[in-house]
Amino acid sequence: MSRIYPSPFIVPPGEIAVVKVGGSLYDLPDLGPRLCRWLAEHCAGMRVVLVPGGGGLVDAIRHLDQRHGLGEEASHWLALRALSVNAHFLAALLPSTCVSGYDGELAHAWGTNRLPILDVHEFARVDERRPGCLPHSWSVTSDALAARVAVVLQARYLVLLKSTTLPPGVDWAEAGRLGLVDAMFAEVLRDAPADLRVSAVNLRTWSM
Repeated sequence: MSRIYPSPFIVPPGEIAVVKVGGSLYDLPDLGPRLCRWLAEHCAGMRVVLVPGGGGLVDAIRHLDQRHGLGEEASHWLALRALSVNAHFLAALLPSTCVSGYDGELAHAWGTNRLPILDVHEFARVDERRPGCLPHSWSVTSDALAARVAVVLQARYLVLLKSTTLPPGVDWAEAGRLGLVDAMFAEVLRDAPADLRVSAVNLRTWSM
């Protein structure tokens, strides 16, 4: 299982990094410039793909499920559609970005010097045909989705941008038990390459 590495770190040019932007960060008034600055400092010259977190839109779907008993299958796909909306929200904040599905779209974005923000719903539809795809349940959040993207892309780096700081010495399984990442996150990482470096950064307190 990938261990937790100290953060922040500098990503070498040419490597693939999956960066999840937590939904808890969406209320930051300076989210756009803060995120741009962090990416410029830590991911310059490499192939980055952003994965949007859920935030209030997914919380609203969770509430609808509790109120109307939609069930986990329907709720899972509704939540993924909400993540697609959040991808477009991030694209509106960040310059030189585009919302991308999978396959050639990511490569095209990188090749044209744009930052792809993943349409997670489209990714998950394609991923259904691959071994190891994620279950359709509330145990899966954007944490596990970002980990799955990193596994599929054979990324070298996976960064979770959050509003919390992980305690020193906590592994990902324990972080899941503490509710700092979702319950599926550590399990998804079992399929990851041994050299995948995984880190969590508190972007809310990160000093610009």
